[in-house]
Amino acid sequence: MKRTTLAASAAVALAWASQANAQANELTLCWAAWDPANALVELSKDFEAQSGIRMKFEFVPWPNFADRILNELNSGGQLCDLLIGDSQWIGGAAENGWYVKLNDFFDAEGISMDDFAPATVYAYSTWPKGTPNYYALPAMGDANGWFYRKDWFNRDDIKAAYKEATGQDLREPQSQKELLQIAQFFQGREIDGKTVYGASIFTERGSEGITMGATGALYAWGFKYENTPGSYDMEGAVNSPEAVEALEFYKELYKTATPPGYDNAYMEQSLDAFKSGQVAMAMNWFAFFPGLYADPNTGGDKIDFFVNPPQNVAASTLGGQGISVVANTDNMDGALAYIKWFAQPDVQKKWWAAGGYSCHKAVLEDPNFVNTAPFAGDFLQAMAGVQDFWQEPAYAQLLLAMQARLHNYIVADQGTAKEALDGLIADWTEIFQDEGKL
Repeated sequence: MKRTTLAASAAVALAWASQANAQANELTLCWAAWDPANALVELSKDFEAQSGIRMKFEFVPWPNFADRILNELNSGGQLCDLLIGDSQWIGGAAENGWYVKLNDFFDAEGISMDDFAPATVYAYSTWPKGTPNYYALPAMGDANGWFYRKDWFNRDDIKAAYKEATGQDLREPQSQKELLQIAQFFQGREIDGKTVYGASIFTERGSEGITMGATGALYAWGFKYENTPGSYDMEGAVNSPEAVEALEFYKELYKTATPPGYDNAYMEQSLDAFKSGQVAMAMNWFAFFPGLYADPNTGGDKIDFFVNPPQNVAASTLGGQGISVVANTDNMDGALAYIKWFAQPDVQKKWWAAGGYSCHKAVLEDPNFVNTAPFAGDFLQAMAGVQDFWQEPAYAQLLLAMQARLHNYIVADQGTAKEALDGLIADWTEIFQDEGKL
């Protein structure tokens, strides 16, 4: 009986040791569920082969991504060893101790942030902003851009009709107002026996959609969150005359140039509207452009791309993410090994070729980079003028306030643009007061 008990105990101990060894020999990387994530799975097979570490992946649909992962981090869960998290999370993740500070590791391994595009280091890696305190490696450069039906724009009958209607030549829009004019021209037009519409834009309220869409106009008009960076002095900046005009513009674009029933649309709906042939133009993240170009129905020579048009300034809404080591990982050495591997220039070149958006200068500053994809040059131009939402620890509350104010004004027709922005300042002031920032 005693020998049986000892044998059983030994078996249990062996199983535990085996399980612990397996955990030490695997990593779970968490990210949103989208095309670049699939590309990273393929790319990571090289890391598995070189390291002997098994890679697992947890990809969450975008509408649920923030809630799912931020709850995981806040609860101290151990789902993720590595996380490609949104740029806006960096402040909260750093101050709450969710991400490992990577400075010592970067120094030891010779990984220099000077090798990455400055805008991406600032947005994806640093906290406090602009300081040399790094909590992520720039992983996925991204911005909100535009694409359009090049085949429609090139048709003689459509070009003639546009010239007659506007007195101008039909082209890629050179300003926000020209974009609106083109979208309104296509709205309700019949092309090949089908009624089409001007543009698919972001109007979704539940997560971040309408904010990410409307800021494309706001930034182009010169919108600022503060009069002086770091001051939280918002009066006269958030509700400036330029900001009011931009918000009125975005509402007009929504009301006069989008498909019917388009009141809660984000990434998926924008893509669907374009791929189904409903719209002449659409906004979406550069991350989707490789898949759009490859689409058998509306890609190839039927599509082309352009940067968010300027109005008063050239600016684009920043997307993209850095890759961080989650402080709760039970495989710290493996997670850091993945970061070291991913930072290599040759891996970054493969990342771009696979459909990811590298932030490494070895990729972006290659003289041939602009020739590697029909949207490569636009991507460089967009990333040179990107602007981002608050990266404060209270980011989620700040975002929900803006989502509500914008959606109520733009979609639900409540109040004026000035009232919406004044109300937003009041919301944000209360949040920052609660945070001890004001």
